[in-house]
Amino acid sequence: MDREYTIIGTRMTRTDSLAKVTGRASFTADLKLPRMLCAKVLRSPHPHAKILNIDTSKALRLPGVRAVVTAADAHGVKWGVFRYTQDHPMIAVDRVRYVGEDVAGVAAVDEETAMEALDLIQVDYEPLPAVFDPEEAMKEGAPLIHEEYPNNVNIHVHIEVGKVDEAFARAHLVREDTFHAPGEAYSTLEPYAVVASYANGYLDLWVPNAGPHVRAKALSNLLKMPLNKVRVRRINVGGHFGSRSEVSPGDLVTSLLAIKSGCPVKLVLTREENATCTRQVHDIKATIKTGVNKDGTITAKEFRVVYDGGAYSSTGPIATSIPYYVYEEAYRFPNVRYDGYRVITNKGIRGMYGCHGRAFLGGNEMQLDMIARELGMDPMEIRIKNGLKVGEETATKSVIISGGLEEPIRLAAAKANWAERRAGLKEGEGIGMGCVAVMCGFPMGFRSGSACYVKLNDDGQATIVTGICDTGMGNESMAIQIASEVLGIPVEDINLVNADTEATNLDPGAYSQAASFVGGNAVKRACEEAKRQILSFAAAKMNHPVEDLDLKDRTVVSKTDPLKKMPMRWIVREAFFQGKPIAATGAYMPKIDFQREWVKNPYGQMAGTYSFGCSVAQVTVDRETGQIRVPYFVAAHDCGNPINTMAVEGQMEGSVLQAGVAVLAEETRWSQGWLLNPDLLEYKVPLACDMPEIEPVIVRSNDPEGPFGAKEGGLTTRMNAYSAVVCAAHNALGVPLNEFPLTPDRVLKALNAAKSGGES
Repeated sequence: MDREYTIIGTRMTRTDSLAKVTGRASFTADLKLPRMLCAKVLRSPHPHAKILNIDTSKALRLPGVRAVVTAADAHGVKWGVFRYTQDHPMIAVDRVRYVGEDVAGVAAVDEETAMEALDLIQVDYEPLPAVFDPEEAMKEGAPLIHEEYPNNVNIHVHIEVGKVDEAFARAHLVREDTFHAPGEAYSTLEPYAVVASYANGYLDLWVPNAGPHVRAKALSNLLKMPLNKVRVRRINVGGHFGSRSEVSPGDLVTSLLAIKSGCPVKLVLTREENATCTRQVHDIKATIKTGVNKDGTITAKEFRVVYDGGAYSSTGPIATSIPYYVYEEAYRFPNVRYDGYRVITNKGIRGMYGCHGRAFLGGNEMQLDMIARELGMDPMEIRIKNGLKVGEETATKSVIISGGLEEPIRLAAAKANWAERRAGLKEGEGIGMGCVAVMCGFPMGFRSGSACYVKLNDDGQATIVTGICDTGMGNESMAIQIASEVLGIPVEDINLVNADTEATNLDPGAYSQAASFVGGNAVKRACEEAKRQILSFAAAKMNHPVEDLDLKDRTVVSKTDPLKKMPMRWIVREAFFQGKPIAATGAYMPKIDFQREWVKNPYGQMAGTYSFGCSVAQVTVDRETGQIRVPYFVAAHDCGNPINTMAVEGQMEGSVLQAGVAVLAEETRWSQGWLLNPDLLEYKVPLACDMPEIEPVIVRSNDPEGPFGAKEGGLTTRMNAYSAVVCAAHNALGVPLNEFPLTPDRVLKALNAAKSGGES
């Protein structure tokens, strides 16, 4: 680094940690407003059916019921992330398409009355043929779930670069494999909840979300209200993982109930509703074909990936694309063809995820190990050979401006003693490596950028106003830390106003790995402008050259003469006296190609920058029982330059659990459109006793665009930890593992298949 920082790069305790660990932090379900009503939702008992009639009259007559809403109370607006995917009315109109779909909402004086009212709503259904398997749904003659999607194909992303078929024909070795992973649940500890209050034409909403401005715009459209009359307020969020990126049916139901009743309304989903009726994770089937030269250079890649999208588009184009992109951002693909199909089925809606693309990513990395084995190469070397470097372009024309794959690989391998461990493996032990890259700030239209406002109070303390949203990873603390570094005041002197659509300017939210890179840049620029104003006033007051002044410890100081200094509050007050209070704005828009589009034109600069990561896992496998354990894990992550090293390490460690250990157990199970494991008793999440020894390695590439050189802080580990464990298990067993998660039954099935097929 060119200079030493005061607080950037330190292990700082997060500014929100004390309130959370002591239970003082309020979440949506904790909110209490005068005259607040309790909301409950009537949900579809059918995976696919026509709605013939809804009679709410008995429910309305029940004492204590203040409002009942159906689709008739909405405005007929359908939601979708893009104009061409607007297919979801949020409350079923004439048809239900999955078990648990919102049909009607009730607001009553208490929960018991609301539940009783649901029983009094009469809905007449006519069941329709349903389809639950995406490949069956794509066949001719399958039940059509939406008229606008032939063969139920919601989104088809086609990417083709180079001469793929010719490259395969010339390749020394070609391998093709198919991998499958069922969906997963987000398992956020906080079930989804919404509080809505409506008065004087203004709607206030408190809801766990990853992008307040995105949420407000969607509700403005759904409710046909002016955007300046829809306010999404800041609230603590009990986990995100991709689940709270977009507007939810519960937001619309609760808002309509508040408008109709004239009272504040709170909706809190049960754990089962949280799993069944909010977006969960796509099932994925990936067929991967790879061609290489004798030296292991990848010459051709071909993918056919089918995603089970559930009943509506949701984040369709993005979800269909991201698994491919985070892989092409890591490796050099001169000739590549990708066909991703997101298919509509009569199951709950699917959305984005922190480790999206599990079968695709794990399958690619395992196949790379298989190819390396056939070529007699070390799996580490084949990755380094094909890894992208600074200055190179991805297959779809994004330039890498910092990092590259080689350094994370080498640092992870060194920390894990890769060569020694591989050479010393015993029976039933394996070691594996997973690699990936992640974009920082992908195109979201005019919401791709962020703006921040900062003001200095008359005591020299500061308030920063930013749209940055914190869903658990420490973004609020990060913003305060950046302001502290620039303004030369301690973090306790800084107030934060954030994630409130009325008070803050546009911001991408915690959505596209943009908080540090985009939002942090805006905070830094605003504070730098405020600093310029302070030093300008100070230079005149101190009769000293402005270029020799700096801010440190609440003081304006001379760089060359430490004895020449003045308290910052004196300067701030002087500015007030002169009618020029210290206040500044700063904005940042990442350098991305806004002509690029997810389906129509998937070429051009996709993100402002990219982070790179490599994980190494060691596993033990019991061949008799099929049980896998992960005793040791190394995660190397290129975050540019960490704002808070402890926060980055925490993200990496959490990612090991969410992906690296989850690959052994997590999956949703279905029967005829019914989710069989909607609670945390039947849905198996990793526990503390399942966690390995983790060694996080922070890789510093000092990004030229990032604030203080920073990039996103941990998602590469969440994307590649799954692959590392999969590759380690393959290394231990020596047989293909094509079905995830790696539960004991699947491990034994793979061993038996290899035995009967004669494989070693």
